[in-house]
Amino acid sequence: MIEIDGSQKSGSGTILRLSIALAAITKQPLHITNIRQNRPQPGLKHQHLEAVLTAAKLCNAKVQGATLGSRELWFTPQEIIGGNIEALIETAGSIPMLLLATLPICLFAENPVHLHVAKGGTDTTHAPTINYMRNVLLPALKQMGIDAAITVQKYGYYPKGMGEATMTVKPNRSLRPITLESFGKLKGIKGVSVCTFLADRQVAERQAKTAQDYLSKNGYKADIQVVNDQSNPIQKGSSIVLWAETDTGVIIGADAIGELRKMSEAVGKEAAEKLITELSAKPTVDVFLADMLIPYMALAQGKSVFLVRTISEHIESNIWLMEKMLNVKFTIGKVNNLYRIEKSS
Repeated sequence: MIEIDGSQKSGSGTILRLSIALAAITKQPLHITNIRQNRPQPGLKHQHLEAVLTAAKLCNAKVQGATLGSRELWFTPQEIIGGNIEALIETAGSIPMLLLATLPICLFAENPVHLHVAKGGTDTTHAPTINYMRNVLLPALKQMGIDAAITVQKYGYYPKGMGEATMTVKPNRSLRPITLESFGKLKGIKGVSVCTFLADRQVAERQAKTAQDYLSKNGYKADIQVVNDQSNPIQKGSSIVLWAETDTGVIIGADAIGELRKMSEAVGKEAAEKLITELSAKPTVDVFLADMLIPYMALAQGKSVFLVRTISEHIESNIWLMEKMLNVKFTIGKVNNLYRIEKSS
């Protein structure tokens, strides 16, 4: 049985989600303690609990300790069958985080996976937006041979959530390594600015215009799609994602979400500032994509490498966990002002 101390490194939900995924993939029983020990409210919250239960559905796992607030869990996986899976969060808990927890498992299923997640948040704090997942993460993973798509039925925001999305995944147990060692030449910047039941205040337009203006002042031109959404009458909200593409296959993303008493202009500027911070350093992945790619690099055969401007606690946590559970080796070096992260073959 694999023993994982959830208080190590970041002490966050990331350790829980990835431990469960790797246990399912390697078919090894898992015992995890001190779940989310370093967070203000330790233990399983709604989104973490549903991620565990959804993972269990995917691989017909036996689970003990899967209750709200639990800090200890036993997870005994069986074969990953796939097929149609339903998940229900029941709060504004992050749908993207649930998808991040289950996508690696889906790749090792016997059949294609159709995962439908309801009553959650598509765009919430401390998590990637659903459009970041669609336009930054999935295109990057496609380079590794991952065929996955995410569709949004309802956008969902804090505090009521009520969002809905579906992820479809074609299994692939032989991932290609990813090699991103050169920033290359910028081809263009795109974006999606969305608001739900806020068209009368032109929220999506204002977010997009501010982002475009700020990027323009810094020498960049952006093509941003404006979406006035009406999918969720229960919870209004907004978000924006921007991404830059280069001729070497690099995708650099940045996003921001609307909040109560936060001006639309501030949301647009925040995303643009984040993107410019990344572009100024010329990395080959942004700091958020970096930690998301670590598990797939670990699962792929051969050497994978990328350049990132800083080492986040999530990057450190994910590398620690991959080395512990998959017996792989990562190295971190310095190349000028960037960090070079390599997974050995």
